[in-house]
Amino acid sequence: VRLVQSEGGLVQAGGSLRLSCVVSGVTFGDYVIAWFRQPPGKEREAVSCMRMSDGSIFYGDSVKGRFTVSSDNSKNTWYLQTSSVKSEDTASYFCALRIGHNCNDTLQYMNYWAQGTYVTVLA
Repeated sequence: VRLVQSEGGLVQAGGSLRLSCVVSGVTFGDYVIAWFRQPPGKEREAVSCMRMSDGSIFYGDSVKGRFTVSSDNSKNTWYLQTSSVKSEDTASYFCALRIGHNCNDTLQYMNYWAQGTYVTVLA
């Protein structure tokens, strides 16, 4: 299994940026795709989790209402659309896959990780 993210970049505060995550090599049907981020000097935190079994999507409180996840199954690609970004959204962003359908406690149980990409929000 391999996850490859698009590049991050710079975005003005209040703006938006879309991150993508291409997933390959998956041979099982039950898994979740989660997004995480790690701000400078802080611990990694969960941003969202999409459950393949029923399409449920969960968001962390810090991004709820501003970030949206989606997928294009024809391209095996998952997206994290950010909007109304704030300086505190500056972080390294990671997508990851966990076998199964559990979106709880994802940080410590993800099976595969992408390389990560850095997003800088300009004030």
